[in-house]
This record gives sequence, structure tokens and C-alpha cells, in this order.
Amino acid sequence: MDYHNIINPLQICGFFLTKVASLCLEVLSTVLMKKTLRYLAGVAGPSGYGSNSTAEQVTEASTSWSHFPSQLTAIVTGATSGIGAETARVLAKRGVRIIIPARNLGKAGDVKDKILRESPKAEVIVLEIDLSSFTSIRRFCSEFISLDLPLNILINNAGVFSQKMEFSEEKIEMTFATNYLGHYLLTEMLMEKMIETAAESGIQGRIINVSSVIHSWVNKETFCFSKMLSPRSYNGTRAYSQSKLATILHAKELARQLKARNARVTINAVHPGIVKTGIVRAHKGFITDSIYFLASKLLKTVSQGASTTCYVALSPQVEGVSGKYFADCNETSCSAMANDEREARRLWRHTRLLIHMQLRHQ
Repeated sequence: MDYHNIINPLQICGFFLTKVASLCLEVLSTVLMKKTLRYLAGVAGPSGYGSNSTAEQVTEASTSWSHFPSQLTAIVTGATSGIGAETARVLAKRGVRIIIPARNLGKAGDVKDKILRESPKAEVIVLEIDLSSFTSIRRFCSEFISLDLPLNILINNAGVFSQKMEFSEEKIEMTFATNYLGHYLLTEMLMEKMIETAAESGIQGRIINVSSVIHSWVNKETFCFSKMLSPRSYNGTRAYSQSKLATILHAKELARQLKARNARVTINAVHPGIVKTGIVRAHKGFITDSIYFLASKLLKTVSQGASTTCYVALSPQVEGVSGKYFADCNETSCSAMANDEREARRLWRHTRLLIHMQLRHQ
């Protein structure tokens, strides 16, 4: 018998699996290519905006907010530079009262002066805060409440990225303490004020957590609450991506709780995009210049980076939308883990317990 002419069933399976895998990779490659081309071209999504839209462009249609009897008030963390400063500038230009919580009051004062030069009638208030410190957050909230102002919008934008392991005054890893825990506590302490404002004004309150696409780099095995508080080994990128995943899970769980309370307050997470910074090319040459040119096309300007935050904060199209994830001014999908409701509830419980234990000792 000629065994070479007999086809082994395993060979058949292997052949088809190879073909299927190849086809899947081809489809995936095509999808990614289409997404990349749409991104580069700035093709508008269902909202009418895309990756090239600026913060000013996406808020031009928000003039419908002007008919409300009271001025909107927004707290914007991390507004001393970058997309936070641009977010504050554009919202102020649209008539929103801006509260800038800042650790560096000098830089915050500079941002305020710049806003007032462009929009002389704007109202900008600077208050001190250190988002890595629970004591400082409580003091800020007390000072803000004492101003007896409404609170319509809370933008949790501030973020740190550290290459070396540092700890907050509560002995918590600094990136996690600032990017996630600080905003969690800030939101919790201001929540009743937002619900009260929404009920009295009839204007839906909006909370925006600024996250990042890098949240998708985290897997379930490494996402451990105790290890994030005090990691045995430190990696700056990992710490940052974990904190950004936590901000989405925070938005998902809080959206569920607000809905259960029938509160007129929504919360969503946004990815601002990768924003242009002072990239310095130390070497010249065709290859280096070509790579820089291609990379620069994938980066956003500061105004483009602030657009999604401003869109979710003011657009009438986002009315009633909560617990979602936005990029390029359109609702989009986040990672499977970021959509895990059980993980979101677990993180919420651990966080609440930790913070209340810390506050009891202060």
C-alpha cells in the first residue's frame, strides 16, 4: 500500500486551521488598515467629528446650552498644561465657569491669565490640590463647597507617568494614587453636589474620566489591587496602563450606580489620542526623517487631543449617555476587561474600603 497517497485527518485539520488563521490575520490587517486610513484622513464618525476635529470645532454646536438659566460650572483637573489647559480654555470660551485645582498655583495662574486675555468675561477660579494626597483632596472639596457654586461638569483629566517607583503620603504607589485613587475620592466627595445641582437646575451633570487606549495592554492576571498599591517590581508603562484601566472600570461601575439612583448625572471615559509633544530628533537622515514623518501623522495637536473631552462635556448628542468609552469624539469599544462588570464592582469595593480606612486614620 502506498502510504504517501493517504491523507492524514490531522493534516487536513492542520491545513484548514492554517488557512483560517491566515484568513483571520488578513481580515484583521485589512480592518486595522481601514481604521488607520480613516484616522489619518480624519474621516468623521456618527457624531460628525473625527480624529482631526479640534476642541473649538466640536463645541461650536453646543450653543444650545446657552438657553439654560444658570451658568455652567466645570472642574478640570490637570489644567495647568497640555490638553487640560486647552479643555479649560475652550470651555471658558463657551461661557463655562472654570475651576482649576492645581498643585502648582503659579502655573495655574498663568493658565488663568491666558484664558482671561482671550475671554475677558470668563470666570476662572484657582484652588490648591495635590491629587496624590487624600488630605489635600478633602481640603479642596471643602473649599469648593464653601464657594456655594453649582457643579455641572467634573473632568478627571490629571495624570502622571513616572519611570521610577514613588509613593504618596499614604504610602501608595504614586501613579495609581494620582491617576485613579485621587480622582475616585474627588468624584465621591463631589457627587452629592453634582446630583443636587442637576436636580435644582434641570441640567444633566456630566463626569468625564480621561483614560487611554493603553488600558488594553493590561491582562487579568496582572491586575491585582494590592500589587497596584505597592508593587514588588515597578514598570512605569504597566503602572500607567493599570491606572487608566481603573479609570474606565470606575466610570462603568459609577454609571450603573447613578442609573440605579435615577440621578441626572452621567459618567463616561475618553481616550484623547496620542498628543504631539516636544519630540526631538537627535539624528538626521532619510530613515529617521521618514519614521518621524509617519509617526507625526498619527499624533494629534493639543486642540485635537482635547476635542473628545470637550465633546463629551458639552455636546447635546451625548445627553443621557453614560458608562461608555469615547475616542475621536465617537463612542467606541474598549477592552474586554474594561467591560467586565464583576471586575468593576470588585475594584470599586476594594477602593472604597481602602479610602475609608485611610480617612479614618486622618
